[in-house]
Amino acid sequence: MTVTVLVPDDYGLAAVERLEGVRALRFKMAEPLPAGADEAEVLIPGFLVGPEAVRMTWELPKLRLVQLLTAGAEAWVGKLPEGVQLAIARGAHGASTAEWAITGLLSVYREFPEFALAQREHRWTQHQTDTLHGKRILIVGAGNLAEELRRLLAPFDTTVTLVGSHARDGVHGVDELPQLLPHFDAVVLMVPVTSKTIGMVDAQFLSHMSDGAILVNAARGPVVRTDDLLTELRNRRLRAILDVTDPEPLPAGHALWDAPGLLLTPHVGGSSRGSMQRGWAIAVEGLQDYLAGKPPRNLVHDEY
Repeated sequence: MTVTVLVPDDYGLAAVERLEGVRALRFKMAEPLPAGADEAEVLIPGFLVGPEAVRMTWELPKLRLVQLLTAGAEAWVGKLPEGVQLAIARGAHGASTAEWAITGLLSVYREFPEFALAQREHRWTQHQTDTLHGKRILIVGAGNLAEELRRLLAPFDTTVTLVGSHARDGVHGVDELPQLLPHFDAVVLMVPVTSKTIGMVDAQFLSHMSDGAILVNAARGPVVRTDDLLTELRNRRLRAILDVTDPEPLPAGHALWDAPGLLLTPHVGGSSRGSMQRGWAIAVEGLQDYLAGKPPRNLVHDEY
């Protein structure tokens, strides 16, 4: 028995064709599906595809699995035909995203943006800065991203605490956040977008954070209520490091561009050299599970 798999690029075509029992077909968005696509059981969309990719699933009568190359599933959940499973590339981009968070924290504490500006203006501004060493870091999220960040933070002698959807060994429950937030120097968001996480960082959440604390969003823009964060930034009570925004892409005239105390990057946390290879490695593992008749790893369940 041969399983037909739709792939979006030449790299994926080569990766999937190596598997026994697979017929790989390359498709291109905004073009008619290739001949034989109506036999496809598995669809592997490209990186950062739009709603047209979701609509395509309804044109594939034998589709049984959508295997993503990214960890974010919010664009797909609840929008697939009945009986179609959804799997993510959990673990593919955790180290890269954790590296982004570390870089952001170091940049803010050691004032690299200010020093870069002074360099461009030919100003010598020698002075003492803050340090990441010994800081108390609260990570909201307890998955692969959080574990990677905790690992990278260890050499800085930081105190790291994880918060998950429910309490368990070594992880606090999300219901404990009001009591936890005042005691940390930085709060890092590493949660998926769900009905429970959209807007979770609102005025009340932010009010519990200590003066001068840093909010780091490595999750998705809608997790944070933008207007509430802007209020805190304009009052200069909190600082923030954002890789994602709501809206996104951020419009040219948006107030976030000029908000004080904000370091902003354009959704590049997982976008590092080798990201395609890492994403496809996880996708191929999931496809191998499917071919073996096992539930693909990293299936999206109700918590998403």
